[in-house]
Amino acid sequence: MLQAAWKKNDKKAKMLIFIFSAIVFIAITALSQVKLEVDLGFDLHLFAKANAIINSCVAVLLVAALVAVKAKNYKLHRNIMFAAMFLSILFLISYICHHLFTGSTKFGGEGIEKTIYYIILFTHIPLAGIILPFILFSAYRGLTGEFEKHKKLVRITWPIWFYVAVTGVVVYWMISPYYN
Repeated sequence: MLQAAWKKNDKKAKMLIFIFSAIVFIAITALSQVKLEVDLGFDLHLFAKANAIINSCVAVLLVAALVAVKAKNYKLHRNIMFAAMFLSILFLISYICHHLFTGSTKFGGEGIEKTIYYIILFTHIPLAGIILPFILFSAYRGLTGEFEKHKKLVRITWPIWFYVAVTGVVVYWMISPYYN
């Protein structure tokens, strides 16, 4: 097992995690109502493509981290999870940029394709909205050396985070033909 990297302070951690998660949620919700008319000199849907690539990488990293921890290679697991979290921060920045500069895109498919798209989208969005504090609490429990609590929480966090990463790519793949 690894040594604790952080000193445990549940009260401060809870406060910071909830404040940060709330700020991110509010910012994304508020920014979804705003569209900036700016010419950045490139196709702004490049942000969406970057998001899909980042989400793909996060999904691969989550699987690799699971394999590493099952093999009891805890240092590799920790490092892979740091990479997944770093990419998730890049994703968040790119996601905000995409929606801030392009606004919303309407799905143009019909029939079963439209039904599948909306089922995926309507499961992806709320899960993406709630996963951040779970990720942060999971990381906190691991970094403070509370490995049993970390393991228990990750049983909830990992499948949701993985689902959000994978469905983010699927949503991009399905809606990208309808970008203007």
